Amino acid sequence: MTRPAENLYPLLVVAGPTASGKTALALRLAEELGGEIISCDSVAVYRLMEIGSAKPTGEERRRVAHHCIDLYWPDEVCTAGDYARHAREAVAGIRERGRIPIVAGGTGLYLRAFLEGLAPSPQRDDALRERLRARVERRGPASLHRLLQRLDPRAAMLIHANDVPKAIRSIEVTLAARQPQTEQWKLGRDPLRGYRVLQMGLAPLSSKQIRERLYARINHRAAEMFERGLLQETEMLRERYGEGCRCLGALGYAQATAVLRGEMTLDAAVAQAQHGHRNYAKRQGTWFRGVKAMHWLPGFGDEKPVQEEALALARDIVAGDADDGSGRLGTGGEL
Repeated sequence: MTRPAENLYPLLVVAGPTASGKTALALRLAEELGGEIISCDSVAVYRLMEIGSAKPTGEERRRVAHHCIDLYWPDEVCTAGDYARHAREAVAGIRERGRIPIVAGGTGLYLRAFLEGLAPSPQRDDALRERLRARVERRGPASLHRLLQRLDPRAAMLIHANDVPKAIRSIEVTLAARQPQTEQWKLGRDPLRGYRVLQMGLAPLSSKQIRERLYARINHRAAEMFERGLLQETEMLRERYGEGCRCLGALGYAQATAVLRGEMTLDAAVAQAQHGHRNYAKRQGTWFRGVKAMHWLPGFGDEKPVQEEALALARDIVAGDADDGSGRLGTGGEL
């Protein structure tokens, strides 16, 4: 049974595709409302991966307290369940301090795990994992991803073709339960309770004009990462953790690794990274459009009209205004 709205604590979410201005909007909300930011990014959880993850800058982190950044070393694994545990601990701490928690990021699975919980996962199957790794050795990561597409197309949409560990785990979970992993997510969840949640999504894919602006921003960001030293950062990670470090399969790092190996020119790497990030933005848009409780903001998070609309919505939820009946304002007990 959901508790009365007046007993629920406000929780804000800023979601959307890469380069849509989520950090800028979260910072504005935090500074105006007395909030702290919880990052929701599957690369930013790793230490030493600064440039390729587009983490908030040091100056931004000094302006507003950030959480769920730099949780793990690059050779460690952070699952959606791990992230959810850290994020829920962070939210509880922010609440105890009387601040407003603001979750900001574009990793849809992490956000779902945090808000809705995840179904219990089957145990490891080491024999299956070895067979799948052998398949990758023989045929490459794309072969594994094609297998995942046949077993669970929705999971394949969310997992990058080069992310072998996540693909293996998804296949393992699907085969063990004889049910697609994304279907299993609907069962046995432990949703976050006790919060009045406002989910706001930046929608720069909503029209051709805005979509083209987003792609231009993505292209600029990807090129700037290489200009700022992504090759040097990648080389440092290779030296510390070896060629097999799973994080080097992330967008940007994979292309930088190819340059360092002499397999690709710098210009080709930049172009491939730009293309990969544009495709990732499309997948993020598809994911977040499936979130019924999302209130869409038609623009970028660093634009004043978007920020003003978001602030008006956020002030209502912080003040404890009830759901307006549209389904856009949810409670933790209903997610």
